Amino acid sequence: MKLLAIILCFTTVTNIFSQESFSEMEAKGIIDRFFEGFHEGDTLKMQSVMAEKMIMQTAFLDKSGMAKVTTENTEDFILAIAKRPENAIWDERLLSYKIEIDGNLAHVWTPYEFWLNGTFLHCGANSFTLAKFNDGWKIVHLIDSRRKEDCN
Repeated sequence: MKLLAIILCFTTVTNIFSQESFSEMEAKGIIDRFFEGFHEGDTLKMQSVMAEKMIMQTAFLDKSGMAKVTTENTEDFILAIAKRPENAIWDERLLSYKIEIDGNLAHVWTPYEFWLNGTFLHCGANSFTLAKFNDGWKIVHLIDSRRKEDCN
């Protein structure tokens, strides 16, 4: 009887912890879903993995070489995706994924190249912060870098 109780407790604890884990594959899936929506112009797909108050920023050097960080209105970004002409092809090519997870927080780093209608526009890296909410994991922060040189 004691053995049965120990096995039951062990199984219950194992199930609880396994339900709480979040894998690198799942984190990658969230980023992939975001970009599937981005490429398809499907804002609902994108928003399904975005936190309600997701922050979007860009780090870059302006024309005079001054370092800048701008914050973009997420609603304006979604509207731009929705109103993009059907013949415009926005192709953000993710080159790799570096994923770190700690409890209810995850970070995904993705170097990329951005192509517009088949023409290279710029390169950089995306830095995504994901957090766990009651309804699942969502992107809470996205900051990217952009440059036109040293893209190899």
